[in-house]
Amino acid sequence: MPCFVSGLFALPAARSTSIVKMKNWSLFKSPQIIFPKYQYFFNSICRAFSAASLDSSEMKEFMEYMESFKNYEKSGVPKNAGTDSGDGFDLGRMRHLLQQLGNPQSKFKAFHVAGTKGKGSTATFLSCILRAEGYSVGCYTSPHIRTIRERITLGKSGEPVSAKELNSHFQKIKKDLDIAVELEKGHLSHFEVLTAFAFSLFAEAKVQFAVIEVGLGGARDATNVITSSDLAVAIITNIGEEHLAALGGSLESIAVAKSGVIKYGRPLVLGGTFLPHIERMIIDRAMSSCSPVISVSDPGNRIMIKGLSRECQMPRQLCDVVLQIKRDPCVFVELFDVKLRLLGSHQLQNAATATCAALCLRDQGWALSDASIRTGLEGAYLLGRAQFLTSKEAEVLGLPGATVLLDGAHTKDSAQALANVIKTTFPDARLVFVVAMANDKDHLGFATELISVGCLEAVVFTEVNIAGDKSRTASASLLKDYWIEASREMGIDFLCRGTTKHGDQCTPSTQKWGRRPILFAEGSLEDSMSFGHRILGAKSCGMIIFTGSLHIVSAVLGRLQG
Repeated sequence: MPCFVSGLFALPAARSTSIVKMKNWSLFKSPQIIFPKYQYFFNSICRAFSAASLDSSEMKEFMEYMESFKNYEKSGVPKNAGTDSGDGFDLGRMRHLLQQLGNPQSKFKAFHVAGTKGKGSTATFLSCILRAEGYSVGCYTSPHIRTIRERITLGKSGEPVSAKELNSHFQKIKKDLDIAVELEKGHLSHFEVLTAFAFSLFAEAKVQFAVIEVGLGGARDATNVITSSDLAVAIITNIGEEHLAALGGSLESIAVAKSGVIKYGRPLVLGGTFLPHIERMIIDRAMSSCSPVISVSDPGNRIMIKGLSRECQMPRQLCDVVLQIKRDPCVFVELFDVKLRLLGSHQLQNAATATCAALCLRDQGWALSDASIRTGLEGAYLLGRAQFLTSKEAEVLGLPGATVLLDGAHTKDSAQALANVIKTTFPDARLVFVVAMANDKDHLGFATELISVGCLEAVVFTEVNIAGDKSRTASASLLKDYWIEASREMGIDFLCRGTTKHGDQCTPSTQKWGRRPILFAEGSLEDSMSFGHRILGAKSCGMIIFTGSLHIVSAVLGRLQG
């Protein structure tokens, strides 16, 4: 039977491969097909979605317990909470909690992934590589799209922890959790308890490796309880201006916070391009800890997107990943024509970062073949990262004929990455953005990167809950004001419409870009979908992009589940 999940339609299929030039990426249309050889990596996604509706009943006690703790994803992180200062989160209570649970974080080797962007993708690439080699791996990431179980994947299959397994483990450790909560006088947070729970579950499952994504910063993050003896590799993907208030207010303070994952004598992998003085700060910190530094930007490395491949309508970017660092630790691999499902130059950077980290493991004496690295990279997939829906899914959403793209971009840099994916895949398509964001983001920077992309006809602003709550949701009118400001700064004409109700006149454009102003409107998510489709026309070859946060991705995918 086929496995129908968001953005995926999996069934046995014959292989048909062709290479096309970059300008022809617009040939790639859904539906997308996944070969049986890759199904191994998609089981977790299938199961997460098919079981999501059962979570409310099967996990009721666990979810109610977790809801009793302060959740900063809903309320926002306090000023300087992520800094290594008196205002920072108290790691002492996290250590006490883990001690009460038997220090599970010492039962496996950990990869600790910090950075402003790309943490989740890098963690996914790395987990897939290790599993392809046959290792039992735990992976802990945030946030989730449809169910909290997505944050914790286990074993050689990489499936999210099942509701049954989660509840079983919860019952085993609840008494110890209650003792720790009482000792800390109610100060433990939702993220701290969930992190400890994940570590405890990894220990019980006897995973060999755990890939752990930092929640915020690094130095004072709840995950930063891994000692040097238990750390395999520390990773910093990049440094950017996100969570400025929580991390000290500057790029320099952010770099200091994220450098907190560096541990004495353990290798550090640096991912994306850094500002020279920021990179120098991180390297100096590593040198003071006697930690060797491996950089993806090393002159001996060569990573590039060569073009595109198509296997039964499934788009992949065709890449070379050549890493040649001959100093200690030695990093060497030559992979040609790697077919990445995760699209964009930023994802190639994340893939190279994960590969560097995996090769550090090889240098430490662990088995790891080039074939496993290739298989892991090619199998990696994440919901809400340049995710194209199938034509069938578009119809379910009431958007027949439109190409639908979901992307959780929510910073200036990730908006730029999204813009590049659009320009590469559908350079001539008429575009409608549907945008919902949290209120603590750089809304103007985000708008500036997207306002001039391709044949943009309309932007519809909507609102969705952030982590299940409205307290951090940016109002649609606020978002519209920032896009108006961006339009004026860039000399781009626009028209404003108050709402997206059907009574408002809306005539699809047949004019070329540059002859028609961009239309701005506000509405509910459902009305935004309908409005966007009317803008493009019933027989449109245009594109509707839902972006601004992973929470709008979750809301759209939720409508596919009924």
